[in-house]
Amino acid sequence: MNNIPSLFGSMVFSDTVMKERLPEDTYAALKRTMEAGKHLDPSIADVVAAAMKDWAIEKGATHFTHWFQPMTGVTAEKHDSFISPDQDGGVIMEFSGKELVKGEPDASSFPSGGLRATFEARGYTAWDPTSYAFIKDDTLCIPTAFCSFSGEALDKKTPLLRSMEAINREARRVLRLFGHENVKMVKTTVGAEQEYFLIDEKLYAKRKDMIYTGRTLVGAKPPKGQELEDHYFGSIKPRVMAFMHDLDEELWKLGVLAKTEHNEAAPAQHELAPIYTTTNIATDQNQLTMEMMKKVAARHGMVCLLHEKPFKGVNGSGKHNNWSLSTDTGINLLEPGHSPHDNAQFLLFLCAVIKAVDEHQDLLRLTVASAGNDHRLGAAEAPPAIVSMFLGDELTEILRSIEEGSAYDGKEKVLMKVGVHTLPRFPKDTTDRNRTSPFAFTGNKFEFRMPGSTLSIAGPNIILNTIVADELSQFADALEHAVDFNTTLQELIVKTIKDHKRIIFNGNGYDDAWVEEAQKRGLLNLPGTPDCLPYFKSEENVTLFEKHRVFTRSEVISRTELLLDNYAKVIRIEALTLIGMIHKDILPAAGSYAKELADTINAIRAAAPTADVAGEEAHLLTLTDHITSLYKKLAVLENSLPQTNSLESVEALAMYYKDHVLTAMEDLRTTVDATELIVDRRFWPYPTYGDLLFSVK
Repeated sequence: MNNIPSLFGSMVFSDTVMKERLPEDTYAALKRTMEAGKHLDPSIADVVAAAMKDWAIEKGATHFTHWFQPMTGVTAEKHDSFISPDQDGGVIMEFSGKELVKGEPDASSFPSGGLRATFEARGYTAWDPTSYAFIKDDTLCIPTAFCSFSGEALDKKTPLLRSMEAINREARRVLRLFGHENVKMVKTTVGAEQEYFLIDEKLYAKRKDMIYTGRTLVGAKPPKGQELEDHYFGSIKPRVMAFMHDLDEELWKLGVLAKTEHNEAAPAQHELAPIYTTTNIATDQNQLTMEMMKKVAARHGMVCLLHEKPFKGVNGSGKHNNWSLSTDTGINLLEPGHSPHDNAQFLLFLCAVIKAVDEHQDLLRLTVASAGNDHRLGAAEAPPAIVSMFLGDELTEILRSIEEGSAYDGKEKVLMKVGVHTLPRFPKDTTDRNRTSPFAFTGNKFEFRMPGSTLSIAGPNIILNTIVADELSQFADALEHAVDFNTTLQELIVKTIKDHKRIIFNGNGYDDAWVEEAQKRGLLNLPGTPDCLPYFKSEENVTLFEKHRVFTRSEVISRTELLLDNYAKVIRIEALTLIGMIHKDILPAAGSYAKELADTINAIRAAAPTADVAGEEAHLLTLTDHITSLYKKLAVLENSLPQTNSLESVEALAMYYKDHVLTAMEDLRTTVDATELIVDRRFWPYPTYGDLLFSVK
């Protein structure tokens, strides 16, 4: 990689490429669509398609696909070649504007949460010109939205784009009140830090649980884990470094701003962090990043694990969603300014976020809910399931001074009157970071730390955009009709701080005392996915989404049903996998070792009748006790599954899997892991945690 600038974005139909290849008027029309959200003139589609096709063929592409993000959480694509027959029996390479703008995959084969019946197959993909096309696997990939024949969104991109329009609309209303008439667009930007594990492919192939579920369902803790804290930021092993080198190259070709890479806290765990970009593009690029991680790992004889908690007892993997808000004129709306006017504006946007997080704790919690993330939230490496905000001591003290109308007792003695006196200037890193906080202010952005590593960041950002847009809408309503703008602004900020300060918590989120304190404050504690997902379709939330045209009522209900159903299916697959492993591998292994122990004891007694075999007998007794326990606990798990057939609602089904099936699995695992520790290594059928976590050199 001697010339990274020429490599970067070489497989992207980028702005530079479009400017070179499109007629000036076509390029200008397309840019208006991309930057200002204007409708695309259909007459230019053929021109864009022809240029895109020629460029792709020059890069070696033979096919095109509408690349979309259905509600499976992964991407989807159907490939069509560029070839069309000519009159002489040969072929020509064609790609029309119609093919660029619209595709028609089978909608009935994707999850819809009841929006579409099986026989209602028609669905459409529609080109998203705000996200650049790119080439992957010799195929031109065109980012698209995906909807049903009747217009319902069947994907994650459509509501994300709607939420971006909502926050742009409402933020500009507020900015106009501060005199920013020149702002044409307000965009949210995101940088999604991606954590992952790398393990040896040969060992992975021997673990049925990892193949079927993405995580280990059994596994005893090794003698060494992450106790010595020697892996975090440690020297990167050669095999991993080679992987990271190739991953960077693949991502840079696709225009992904991969910036930072390092070892994470757990053995075999690593992280990649990109530079921030527009939320829509960041979402597309994070999906590409996860796909490329798996492909590149395979080249190096490894498997990339993206499950939130692949190993019990060591850190799981998150995806920290760094979210900010800025204008097309270069103003970061979450950054303190240098004048009273700028700081009043900053405080108002900050208060909008504070109010949004407090009033919509349920939505923020449920947007990160999954069977996998339930194992991670509240553990030693992830924030608790209780939503709170970290602002740091100095900013919290400033807000307190504003609320009380008192002098700020910090670096400057300033009476905190918004819009009249200057908010004290302070550096971005005025306070320590708080990695236990679910939602932390880090200078000029918020870091949402709750999302799990497999999650599409579309979901959290749909919610963040929508709830902040709603608060800005309320603020604009109040200020647009104000008789005295400064007085109303002051009262609005003070009231918001006073009413919603309960959500601000700068302490240790891992402390058990916080759970009690949060309850006193009236904050929600929704520990599991089935506990929080039903909140999605509450009347209050449906009204919110319909107001901002992000989701329709039917889209909200369908997604609730789909997510609950997915949770139940994931736990069922895990339960069936565990049952099969115990029947086919673990019990036979334990039984074989027990037989060898018994044969050894009998052989010793035959050779030396007076020999002391008390140790061998005690060991055998312990093993047989474990085997007996395994049979009993296995029966409990097996008997729990048929009970699911009688449950009529998907909410009841999900809750049953959480309270009964998952509990039975965890109880069974306890005995399996204890058995692993006393069975001879020759008999144990699977690679151990020690093998998996320390195999990559």
